[in-house]
Amino acid sequence: MNYRRLGNTNLKISELSFGTWAIGGSWGDVNDQDAIAGLKKAMDLGVNFFDTADVYGAGHSEELLAEATKGKEDKIYIASKFCRAGDIHDPATYSEESVRNYLENTLRRLNRDRLDLYQIHCPPLEILKDGKVFEVLDKLQAEGKIRYYGVSVETVEEALLCMEYKNVRVLQIIFNLFRQKPVSELFPVAIDKGVGILARVPLASGLLTGKFTSDHAFAEDDHRKFNSDGQQFNVGETFAGLPFEKGVELSSEVSWIADGRGNMTQAALKWILQHHAISAVIPGFRNVNQVEDNLKALETSKFTPKEMNRIQEFYNNKVHDHIRGAY
Repeated sequence: MNYRRLGNTNLKISELSFGTWAIGGSWGDVNDQDAIAGLKKAMDLGVNFFDTADVYGAGHSEELLAEATKGKEDKIYIASKFCRAGDIHDPATYSEESVRNYLENTLRRLNRDRLDLYQIHCPPLEILKDGKVFEVLDKLQAEGKIRYYGVSVETVEEALLCMEYKNVRVLQIIFNLFRQKPVSELFPVAIDKGVGILARVPLASGLLTGKFTSDHAFAEDDHRKFNSDGQQFNVGETFAGLPFEKGVELSSEVSWIADGRGNMTQAALKWILQHHAISAVIPGFRNVNQVEDNLKALETSKFTPKEMNRIQEFYNNKVHDHIRGAY
């Protein structure tokens, strides 16, 4: 395992870490025993950072993390997120009373006294411009309830605004082969300011595994069914904003990335890790096999400069115009 510093914090985290949305819920059938086994396998293989949120299974993913990391609290870093359990447009959701309540509930579920990283969970732009929530987070940090804080954002514009607040140490953003805008517009600024970048939705909700056909049917409780067109939350969180059928077509066109690299999953993750602004990529998982498969990306061959250019041209010429929603 390789470890990278999380921005200008003092945390060194596994460059391939894991998100826990899939084991919390909204991804179809999830088995808790499989999830716990996956978490333990990841830690056995050197993963020391996990990202979660209070709305992943209504806190269930936090509870699973508490069980899996028991006795390792000083060695395994956990990031969680808040605000989407309330009305994200209501300033009261970001008041000191509300944020303190969200945090205490998260700490209780995690069975921890302090959280390593606390992130605002994709708030609207007007909340970020107002900035009062950052004063609340400063206070919680001063009290030792959180070590660092950051923001999970939907757009580059939001990310750039967040970096105007000096104590925002980490940004989490959608970044994958189908969402390359951050490379030129965000990453140089983040590097200059020492802000860590966590790359989420790295496999475009499974499109970049190459396993889907256009007639694939998702379960009713899977966000790839109920949010396929952004019906419940930002469309970018599902298939990186691409219509599913177009995403399957584009995935087929870029399947060459797997040549000599195991499979598309490993290749897509490796491509992300070749960007120096990235502190960690955080794919999801539901079982041990998926954990092991994702971690093989660390061993697979790097892309050559010529291949990197080919991927950028593919995005510019074939993908960009089909992405829906602001990003």
